[in-house]
Amino acid sequence: MSLVVRARRVSLSDGERSAAVHTDGGRIVAITPFDDVPADVVTLADDEVLLPGLVDSHVHVNEPGRTEWEGFASATRAAAAGGVTTIVDMPLNSIPPTTSVEALGVKRQAAEGQVSVDVAFWGGAVPGNAGRFRPMLEAGVVGFKCFLIDSGVPEFPPLDDDGLRTALTELAAVDGLLIAHAEDADAIAAAPEPGGPSYARYLASRPCAAEESAIGRLIEAAKDTGARVHVVHLADADALPLIRAARADGVRITVETCPHYLTFAAEDVPDGATAFKCCPPIREAAHREALWRGLVDGDIDLVVSDHSPCTPELKRLDVGDFGLAWGGVASLQVGLPVVWTGARARGVGLDRVVRWMSEAPARLAGLPGKGAIAVGKDADLVAFAPEALWRVGELHHRHPVTPYAGRELGGVVRRTWLRGQESDGRPLGDLLDRGDADRPPTAGSSRERPRR
Repeated sequence: MSLVVRARRVSLSDGERSAAVHTDGGRIVAITPFDDVPADVVTLADDEVLLPGLVDSHVHVNEPGRTEWEGFASATRAAAAGGVTTIVDMPLNSIPPTTSVEALGVKRQAAEGQVSVDVAFWGGAVPGNAGRFRPMLEAGVVGFKCFLIDSGVPEFPPLDDDGLRTALTELAAVDGLLIAHAEDADAIAAAPEPGGPSYARYLASRPCAAEESAIGRLIEAAKDTGARVHVVHLADADALPLIRAARADGVRITVETCPHYLTFAAEDVPDGATAFKCCPPIREAAHREALWRGLVDGDIDLVVSDHSPCTPELKRLDVGDFGLAWGGVASLQVGLPVVWTGARARGVGLDRVVRWMSEAPARLAGLPGKGAIAVGKDADLVAFAPEALWRVGELHHRHPVTPYAGRELGGVVRRTWLRGQESDGRPLGDLLDRGDADRPPTAGSSRERPRR
């Protein structure tokens, strides 16, 4: 199957220009001048930019076990509608968690045949499973996620300091990656208890010191073991000097933040509005602006959703109690326009957004076929109208609860292609291994792709 798409604005690694992108067999085979095309070319509208498909390396799908929260079919439809052509599924909150080769097999079986975008998988690092890391890497996981604090689900316990160092020692031997939810239990235990509708009270229950303490522990362990580490969903901009200093000292550390930390501010979260609850919490406007500066300056590497939905009942919308509500923001479908709206307001170009949301997450997850419009890459493409306005309404997520509901955003995803096929809700996606190696097509599938 071949496809040629051209646009007056194409986002390429070396800048934006007029071009035609030629694909064959699901790969990009040539990039030519705008007019060097066959008769059956797809030409984007004058207000559209051709972008590479986004890569979201932080998505909680929750299937199997908690599919009523979110499942592969609904999550990947939402991803495709939002211009995300690859997601990397977190090892929790599914049951079983992805902490063994056997559990990875269960997860793959659950996803098989129902994904609208490509899906890769994180493994989980929990107490006592470091000996499973190498077999899980060989089975295809892209790295390992750990918590340094209670994860919120009993089947995925946190690592203490000894467990963290054991995990990093094991991963350093194979140059594996550990990504960490970095909040410190002692700092949170010393803070006020959350409870009731007051957002200020909830914010005080998870102070900045909790992030800084946990990130400091992660840095020291990474320095001592030589392992690669990554901080997920940074909300506390005051931790950035720690990360800068660690990098200057040779520690191999990267960091992400999320659209909700770049958009909302604690001062503006209404009391009782538990759709805004996440961990770590949305902090004050000063942190939001400092996170933007960190992105522009290169201190923060990427932006991903941390899509972590649940049922409306678990959000406790009935009572608006931040102490009782599940913490997680549903946002997989809206990430690109949300970040672009904030970037444009600050004079930041679309090329930066593409780098943070496509190229950098693909690199983090070790998916070399993704992340850019370039010869040899997968033909994952997005027609994006950056000047169009829309208001967030019905989404493809399993449940409608999101803090973005009703918000006006700039930028509309009009078309998405996955490996040269236009997304239309069909299960076109593949399950990816570390290094972007393909598995054979699902039994009975008409899709035939060469193995990399």
